[in-house]
Amino acid sequence: MAKLKPSYKFSFKPLSKKQLQVLFWWQYPEYQDKFAIIADGSVRAGKTVIMSTSYVRWATLNFNGVNFGMAGKTIGSLRRNVVRELKRILLSEHYHVSDNQSDNMLTISKDGHTNFFFLFGGTNEASQDLVQGITAGGFFFDEVALMPESFVAQATSRLSVAGAKAWFNCNPESPYHWFKLNWIDQLEHKNAIRIHFLMKDNPSLSQEIIDRYDHMYTGVFYQRYILGEWSVADGVVYDNFDRQKMVVEPPGRVYEQNWVSIDYGTQNPTVFKLWSLYEGVWYNRDEYYYGGREKGKQKTDEQFADDLEEFYYRNHLSRTSVKVIVDPSAASFKKSLRNRGFDVVNANNNVLDGIRFMMTQMNQGKMKWTEKSKHTIKEFNSYVWDPKASDRGQDMVIKEHDHCLDADRYFAMKVLYRRKRKNINLYKEGI
Repeated sequence: MAKLKPSYKFSFKPLSKKQLQVLFWWQYPEYQDKFAIIADGSVRAGKTVIMSTSYVRWATLNFNGVNFGMAGKTIGSLRRNVVRELKRILLSEHYHVSDNQSDNMLTISKDGHTNFFFLFGGTNEASQDLVQGITAGGFFFDEVALMPESFVAQATSRLSVAGAKAWFNCNPESPYHWFKLNWIDQLEHKNAIRIHFLMKDNPSLSQEIIDRYDHMYTGVFYQRYILGEWSVADGVVYDNFDRQKMVVEPPGRVYEQNWVSIDYGTQNPTVFKLWSLYEGVWYNRDEYYYGGREKGKQKTDEQFADDLEEFYYRNHLSRTSVKVIVDPSAASFKKSLRNRGFDVVNANNNVLDGIRFMMTQMNQGKMKWTEKSKHTIKEFNSYVWDPKASDRGQDMVIKEHDHCLDADRYFAMKVLYRRKRKNINLYKEGI
């Protein structure tokens, strides 16, 4: 094994009581016969690192030549959130790790024991097919609440080796979520233990970082990601919107950068939004809104393209230098725009991640609106969570009064989220 560079080595800071419980739980006499451990709670609580380390340590000490499973929402997220740091830890602890990326398999050895850890993505219902046929001594699920129940059921059914155990790690979702109902609420029936984490259980976090995260979220996301509660998404979606603080006069100076975001509709309204950057803050300086149903007449792609040209003209924008973000599903409209020389990019249409991220940017003062954002301001007060979906344990919005806010979400996820990840990767969910 090659000698580790000092910058690659990993050293644990003093562990909290709950982290030590996770690291050694399977060695406690009262827990040795338990089938599963669940670590849930707030973000940045130190769950993932200690869970994955404990999982491999348990497997290495108790098995040799056995297959194990590790799953994330996708293999990419599993590698990013778990495997990359886990490899640093294991190599620093003198394990030998071979990563076969083509087969998505880690071969991990220490003290004469070698085991094989297969990586899976629990993306959708079809993912259950991926784990059929494997016989495993253990399965580790990172962010299990983001996976379909069928995948988890199929994976846990593969644990037929004597002494096999399941390891679950997640941030809270709805109290009616299948994992909350079938596992957390059924600990005795499932022969499982639960360790609930808060950020204070992660000694590596300074008070400054804890305070920063405390101000990032509001509403249901604050309850889940900061307080670690399994709470219902109900009421207004953007309940952090403060008109007095977030609707301002634009600086009225030369802006550093401009973007236009579009939510395109046929019968539903079509919206253009102009976003301009000045001294670290993005201002929504102009808004176009046309609803075919409201006006009694729908426009064609070419007519909307004409309106976008006029929108650019009145705001002194160049179609070649100011990019336009468009919903990926608006194929014909994007073609019309490109034919006219507009620089078109596809929006990221992940609704829940987009809402969560945009709320964070609002809380941090990175996005502000103006009096020209009149339809957007109305939508802030009428865009709501779907109560029927909440009763099913799902987070969904009612697809009404959302067109301006969809365009704003497209902008946030394309420009601000990309910029954050490119720089210092502060926005990192699922840790």
